[in-house]
Amino acid sequence: MRGSCLCGQVVFEATPDRHIIACHCSQCRKQSGHFWAATFAWHKDFRLIRSQGLRWFNASPQARRGFCGTCGAFLFWEPAGEDRISIAAGAFDGPTGLAIGESWFNEDAGDYYDPAGGPPPAPSKADRLQGGCLCGANRFTLPGPMGAVTACHCSQCRKTSGHYAASFDAEEAAVNWQARNVAEHVGPGGGTRGFCPTCASSLYFRAADGSFSIEAGAIDNPTGGQLVRHIFVADKSDYDQITDGLPQSDQA
Repeated sequence: MRGSCLCGQVVFEATPDRHIIACHCSQCRKQSGHFWAATFAWHKDFRLIRSQGLRWFNASPQARRGFCGTCGAFLFWEPAGEDRISIAAGAFDGPTGLAIGESWFNEDAGDYYDPAGGPPPAPSKADRLQGGCLCGANRFTLPGPMGAVTACHCSQCRKTSGHYAASFDAEEAAVNWQARNVAEHVGPGGGTRGFCPTCASSLYFRAADGSFSIEAGAIDNPTGGQLVRHIFVADKSDYDQITDGLPQSDQA
């Protein structure tokens, strides 16, 4: 199967050797902006076709994380000293024929959704929000609570997040940056995605009309947020089954 980042600076082919695992660990949530979903392939079954944009972040001594430095798409997780690579399920082009078979680190999930796929819990109390990227180069605060969170399954969000995105509306002027090192990429629809150029953590999205939203995974618990709907579900991946009973729309 072939896959790529959003801007096309990283293109690959792979033959997956496993079902998809949904990972809710804090590192995957920071990078993806919600939570990550990945399969894996042995190195012999994986080939980079285009790698001009490929960057790596050593998140720990045990593994490195691969992303596109141009568009910020979170693509790979590669353990040190092993003959395999994990691949973002949302990066594949077309049907995958796969299914989510496991869910990891559920205890680290954001408090605005149920990692088991059920209805989201009642919102927590959060008068002030603290957020940032995985490597710490970006840190910010803003008034809470997070409020309503929208899950977006459009092809652009799938490519950049590696699964699907989740974000909440905010006033850009209300964001107080304690540290800021942001790269931006303008997508096909004219919207601008902000991400960390060092670790590729998804941070925000500024639409062409100027409206602004922050990636829910960038916020540390408690968030005071609650997932309330899914949009662009007609574009979702074949492995992605929505089971939380929330409203769904094929458009925004």
